[in-house]
Amino acid sequence: MPADLAVIGLGAYGLPLAQAAVAAGISTIGYRTGPEAGSLSPAELRRMLSGGFRPTTDPAELGRVRTAVICAPTPRGADGGLDLSQLEAAARTLAAHLRPHTTVILESPVYPGATEEFLRPLLEEGSGLRAGRDFHLAYSPSRVDPGNRDVTPATTPKVIGGLTPACTESAAAFHARLTDKVVRARGPREAETVQLLETNYRHVNIALVNEMAVLCNDLGVDLWDVIRCAETKPFGFQAFRPGPGVGGHSVPQDMTTGGGRGLRMVELAQEVNNRMPGYVVQRAATLLNEHGKSARGARVLLLGVTYKPDLADLQGTPAQEIALRLLELGASVSYHDPHVPTWSVLDRPIPRADSLYEAAADADLTILLQQHRTYDLQGLSVKAQLLLDTRGAAPTGAAHRL
Repeated sequence: MPADLAVIGLGAYGLPLAQAAVAAGISTIGYRTGPEAGSLSPAELRRMLSGGFRPTTDPAELGRVRTAVICAPTPRGADGGLDLSQLEAAARTLAAHLRPHTTVILESPVYPGATEEFLRPLLEEGSGLRAGRDFHLAYSPSRVDPGNRDVTPATTPKVIGGLTPACTESAAAFHARLTDKVVRARGPREAETVQLLETNYRHVNIALVNEMAVLCNDLGVDLWDVIRCAETKPFGFQAFRPGPGVGGHSVPQDMTTGGGRGLRMVELAQEVNNRMPGYVVQRAATLLNEHGKSARGARVLLLGVTYKPDLADLQGTPAQEIALRLLELGASVSYHDPHVPTWSVLDRPIPRADSLYEAAADADLTILLQQHRTYDLQGLSVKAQLLLDTRGAAPTGAAHRL
């Protein structure tokens, strides 16, 4: 049965897009490109299926749609650049079935120029069609904030940059069915660079407050009170908060991928953010020592091991490195997370605490890594022997803050 839309890649970017399309009444199929981790709940997936969403493994169905949106993951590779292998596989699969007049929109995170230099040749060579003449080609940065109930696709403006003005208008016409506002970029390179700027903006600002957290701890200053006061400024300031590290699917880019000039600020931000898991472990060991205990043999409970609150997504979570470093110090590590029934670090299973309060009372140190809504931090601070709060979520004075 033909569909209006094919979403290629059912991970963190593709599933929310497919969900919004189904909710808007658009007949949608989903084509998986690999082992992808999405952030939708089982109930949300059931609603999508009942609304007509059809997952498919038949690539021929990609040739029966009017619009194909590629959302293949592009994680950081071993060389530090973006790994475009899943994007390449998705493009080759689509190209083999691409029909004239189809609108193809890329929404995977890529370097500026990738739509024209990387994707376009794959589609043209595999289909025998020409982008901008036989089919429309555009880029639109994915603006997904998993778990944020205040942000919806309908209220989130979409940026569109097409290969030609006609490509832009065709892609804009599709996204106008999902959002209240479409913003037209001059072309795909500008739209790709929007994604670059938005992602790096987040990482650079998190790096700034992470460095401030280390500095303020050394100075004996309450950073959380500093942020509380600073965010009252009505201009020129946006509040970011420190944490144990930065996870998620959008990796910071210094533009070295694709031959672009590197961004020194982003390189520094990566260095700062990559140091935070080690800093958390350092603080944990110091707290244990101050209370007459060694990290070796200490019972450490990690609370919340996902990269974002109230989600089951473990992509890039700093909890992985924190657990590994604690294990290397000889600590006995367990975890609790209402969204993660089983968890392992380098194929080593980490015991899951069934009773949260009993586990916190038994542990020498409890470390809050993720602030899930179900956590009663006031109650936990009473039960825990020692609580390190990396999110500034516990009541003032109830825990040691990062």
